[in-house]
Amino acid sequence: MLFGATNADFHCSVVVAPKGRTYNSPTRCTEGKFGVTDKPKILCLGPDVNLPEELLRAAQVSLVNNPLDALKSLSDGGVAGVFVSCNDLLNAGNISSILQSEQILDGLPDGVVLLDCDNKIIWANRRLLDWTSMSQEDIVGQGFYTALKGPEILGPDFCPFHSALATRRPSTSSLRVHENQYFQTHAAPVFEGDAEPSHLIVTVRDNTVEMLQRQKLAAIHKAGIALADLTPGEIYEMEVEDRIELLKSNILHYTQDLLKFDVVEIRLLDQQSGELAPLLSMGIDDEAANRPLFARPTDNGVTGFVAATGQSYLCEDVSEDPLYIEGFKGARSSLTVPLILHDQVIGSFNVESPESQAFTESDLQFLEIFARDLAVSLNTLELLVAQKAEATQESVEAIHSAVALPIDEILNEAVNVMERYIGHEPHVVDRLHRILRNARDIKRVIQKVGQTMTPIQVVPASTRAEARPMLVNRRVLVVDADDSVRNDAHALLEKYGCDVETAHEGGEAIMMVRNCDEEYDAIIADIRLPDLSGYELLVRLRDVIDPVPLILMTSFGYDPGHSIVKARQSGLHAKAVLYKPFRLDQLVQTVEAILEANGKVAST
Repeated sequence: MLFGATNADFHCSVVVAPKGRTYNSPTRCTEGKFGVTDKPKILCLGPDVNLPEELLRAAQVSLVNNPLDALKSLSDGGVAGVFVSCNDLLNAGNISSILQSEQILDGLPDGVVLLDCDNKIIWANRRLLDWTSMSQEDIVGQGFYTALKGPEILGPDFCPFHSALATRRPSTSSLRVHENQYFQTHAAPVFEGDAEPSHLIVTVRDNTVEMLQRQKLAAIHKAGIALADLTPGEIYEMEVEDRIELLKSNILHYTQDLLKFDVVEIRLLDQQSGELAPLLSMGIDDEAANRPLFARPTDNGVTGFVAATGQSYLCEDVSEDPLYIEGFKGARSSLTVPLILHDQVIGSFNVESPESQAFTESDLQFLEIFARDLAVSLNTLELLVAQKAEATQESVEAIHSAVALPIDEILNEAVNVMERYIGHEPHVVDRLHRILRNARDIKRVIQKVGQTMTPIQVVPASTRAEARPMLVNRRVLVVDADDSVRNDAHALLEKYGCDVETAHEGGEAIMMVRNCDEEYDAIIADIRLPDLSGYELLVRLRDVIDPVPLILMTSFGYDPGHSIVKARQSGLHAKAVLYKPFRLDQLVQTVEAILEANGKVAST
């Protein structure tokens, strides 16, 4: 009950009754912590107030100096009302507002508490009483932290109440109560004129859901980073297949234990064909897991739509969604997000549930974060595989380069000796033929081992030689006195699947052709060899094979004895000339032109 009065009259009206009680007149008795009295207890706000005689006769009056003291007395109970003179009514706005808003404060979702300078509770609203399982009478006088059973202060301010009073500015902090409940406090000082603040209004918000979500996000991000995190020792010891299996195992582990998803399908996008190839699935029907899907917005289910558009898709009820294609029998809802790396879709991540509306916006956020880290892990794994493949490829090429010319030397010497014994020592010739075959087999074995160790699928696209089917398994003889030219011939042409052999001079080349078990598909020779010109080599070779698949190499403007002109007059193909220095594509195109001119087709 709030009273307003002047010296001339006395006015009484019921505004609010503390603790839910109302009084019809100031003479009604009340029962509270002070016991039963003949007169109701009235708080008189302000030290210098002329109280009406009627009030003094009708009530037991207690003087309080300020609204905060009045509120404390009200919290103690047994108070029937508050007297404020009309002249001081505006100055009593704080206590009036608090009294009128008590029921509103009780209904707030946040806790509200009034503290003194010792952090003792003067008053608390219903929400805080519920959280502490205490009554108003029990909580008054309790320390704030004691009432919350000694919570852990998480910061950022580890002394928020002291800071608020000392700085005269609000301060915030987070508390952990028990194991899985979190509160955020906001302490604001209450100013009473020019005096230093000695009371705090503290609001307490339950931010458990927010904190747990934040923790889950951090755990998901940490898990995503750990997906393909390998030590140098593990990288060295594990094969590519082992790394992929480890990644799959980690994905399933975190998807089940952290994200709580039991039906999972992950597909990777082939950028050229647009096909979504299965990487792993759990809980998906076999038929659905092996179903061909493409990154297209229609006719390829939600997965195809997500991969085509790069947009996540929440399907709350599969029975009403035209995009959905059944992943497992009994599915009722699904959630699908794209795997994106450097703004490019590289795959899709799909989860499903037997319950309708099983996934929330939080699930969508969690899965997108996990998918982002998964894309990075997949890329890291691919880079590791590519790096290992490239290193292996370089090793194989280095080995092949080291043995290619020495093997050619063996071939050259063997045919030279063979020429001397033909018609004289058949058994020696047979042995030399075996040497030739063995020497050639050595090179072929090295090439096959290299292809096995660095399959085309794992070689980085940037380092892959362009596919040239016409050159695969074609036998090429390169004739040049320069070691670097012969060595480059191996390195350049064998990238496309050619079987390359070399000779130093024209006579050696003729013996190689004459004693070859399989004819050469192309012969590339310098126009100026130590013993023959390009034209002379053409003429001599024509006695051994016809047509002669000869290609002549020359520097611009250099053609001693008009070798090229004569060769062309003798049937050299119009495109069978390379001018040094030539580019790789010119070499490849010239060889292909000769193969085509001679009716050669790529072997299958």
